[in-house]
Amino acid sequence: MDCGIFTSKAVLLFLSFVFALAGGALAYVGAYVIKSYDNFENFIQDKYTLIPAAIILGVSALMFIIFLVGCCATLGESKVCLSFFFLIIMVIFAAEVAALVFSFIYQGKISGDLERSMNDVFTKYDGQDTETKAVDYLQKQLRCCGVRNYTSWSNTTWFSSHNNTVPLSCCKNSTSTQCTGRLDQPDLLNIEGCESKLNSLLQDVLGYAMLVILGFAIIKFFGMLSVCVITCKSGSRRSGYQPLYA
Repeated sequence: MDCGIFTSKAVLLFLSFVFALAGGALAYVGAYVIKSYDNFENFIQDKYTLIPAAIILGVSALMFIIFLVGCCATLGESKVCLSFFFLIIMVIFAAEVAALVFSFIYQGKISGDLERSMNDVFTKYDGQDTETKAVDYLQKQLRCCGVRNYTSWSNTTWFSSHNNTVPLSCCKNSTSTQCTGRLDQPDLLNIEGCESKLNSLLQDVLGYAMLVILGFAIIKFFGMLSVCVITCKSGSRRSGYQPLYA
């Protein structure tokens, strides 16, 4: 077998298995991004930030298809299968580039929209409804208090109707009897605001997803290059197809 063909096939088979592993990794990343947003969905009114995650999950499903097609096309050297394989890779590559573009666009829009939606939810805090549970969960998980800082609660109905106190979820130790939620006990309260911490968390998640997408987009590029090499080499040989194991 021609050394170039053998090498190209070996590379393409290797990439096909990488695509299968990448599909699993992308599925995990997409699910992780959606779960991260789902935990704080009450504070995110616009769902456009889930577009990159949805694209990632769609690409993940296609990755397993490309793995099967890639193996069959590489071993058989069928020009039709190789062309279809190349087309699939190109479509996935385009989808990943689109996901990167959306990520860059929406990364800058998160901060402003987040503060507005968080102010709305914190204002509705009454200690009973779903918004209340969301706020308490947020403040406990991120160890924060209020939108900008713990004094932000002074502008809410809860603060004025509960003896000028903040929710106990602001306490560093929520089980402590010493923490009553009064603003004159800053040493017992988490004084940092939740908006900056949540924004930082979402930015980190989105940034992580962008790095993964970029890495797999590079893999797709080399996959397309390998298909081209095999197709060109196969077309220049006089004999018919020669399997990898020959």
